[in-house]
Amino acid sequence: MGVGNVLVIGGGLGGLSAAIALAQAGCQIRLIERNADLHALGAGLTFNGATARALKAIGVLDEIVTAGAVHGMSDVCTSDGTILATGSTEPVFGPGVPVMGGILRPVAHQIMVDAAIRAGVECLTSTRVAEWIEHVEEVVVRFSDGAIDRYDLALGADGLMSTTRAQLFGQDHRPTFTGQGCWRAIVPRPASVYTSILFLGREHKVGINPVSDDEMYLFLLETVPNNPWYDERDWPELLRAKLVGFGGYVAEVREGLGPHSSINYRPLETLVMPRPWYRGRVLLIGDAAHATTPHVGFGAGLAIEDGVVLGELAREGLAADALCERFTARRFERCRSVVDGSIALGELEMRQAPVDEQRSLSKAIYEMIQEPA
Repeated sequence: MGVGNVLVIGGGLGGLSAAIALAQAGCQIRLIERNADLHALGAGLTFNGATARALKAIGVLDEIVTAGAVHGMSDVCTSDGTILATGSTEPVFGPGVPVMGGILRPVAHQIMVDAAIRAGVECLTSTRVAEWIEHVEEVVVRFSDGAIDRYDLALGADGLMSTTRAQLFGQDHRPTFTGQGCWRAIVPRPASVYTSILFLGREHKVGINPVSDDEMYLFLLETVPNNPWYDERDWPELLRAKLVGFGGYVAEVREGLGPHSSINYRPLETLVMPRPWYRGRVLLIGDAAHATTPHVGFGAGLAIEDGVVLGELAREGLAADALCERFTARRFERCRSVVDGSIALGELEMRQAPVDEQRSLSKAIYEMIQEPA
C-alpha cells in the first residue's frame, strides 16, 4: 500500500515542491512552517535548465517565466566588461524549457504557495514538531500546540539548519563553511541587459542576472577564509568598496548603492548527509539533506527536483519504507556530485585558477545535470 497522508515540515521551495508533487500524485498533504507566514525573504533566484524542467513537471514553469526573465547561458567578461565567451541558448533540457533564467525569490515562492493551495495542500504556520513519538509503523507527531497526529510519511524540508535533522540524527551533521561569502543586491535592470553576465575580477567574481522586466540582481563572491561577521548597517558601503575596479554595468550598479538598497550577505556553507537520509518513515529532503553553493545556480533546483522525484515514486504506489530507500538511492549521487562540483568551482575561484579551467569544470557539471533527475 502506498503513502496516503504526508507531513511536510518546512515551507521553502523544496517543501512546497514536494507538497505539490505528492498532492498531484493523490496524497493528502499537511505542510507546517515555523514562521508566522509563508512569505519568503531573499533576493533573486537564478534557475538553470534542470530547475526549469522540474518546475515544468509540477506545473508552475509558465508562471515563473511570465513573472521572471529567461535567457541564454551566461556571458563571461573581464572586470571591465570585455566579453571572453558567450553562452548558448540551445534547448538542451527539452522543448519549451529555457536553459537559464531568473526571478525574484519572494515572487517564485508565492507562485509555489499558490500552486500548493490549488493542489489541496493544508498549510499551517507558526507550527513546529515538538516530539517524534514513534516513526516505525507510522509517524506519530506531537506539535508545538500540543496536538498529536499520525502520518504515513513525514518529510524534513526545513533547510540548512534543519531541526528535523538534529532531532533524528543528532548534532554531528552540520554545515561546513567553504571559505567564500556571497553578496546579493536587487537593482534596476537596464533595457540592454538581456542575459546573465559574469565579470571576472582579480579578487572577486561578480554577476548580474535579470529577474523581471525592470529588475536584476547582482551577486559578488569573495574569499573570506576567516568567515567575518559584517554589520548589516555597513552592507551598502562594504559592497560598494568591493565593486571598485569593475566597469560597465557593475560600475553603474555601484554608484546607485546606498542605505535604500536591498542587499544581503551570507557565508557559503555546504552539507551532504551520509546515507540513509531517513529514520523510520521520516525523510530529509532539500537543504536539510544536501545544501550546495550558488556556483551553478542549482541550490533551489535540487530541492525542487526532490519534490518531483517524490511525486513520481508516490505514483508507483510504494510503501513509505520503500519510497524512502528508493528516493535516497536515486538522489544521493546526483546531489553529492552537484555539491562537490560547486565546492570545487569555489576552490578554483579562491586560488584564481585560469578562466578556461573554471569554465571546463562548469561545463562538466552542466552536462551532468542535463541527465534526468
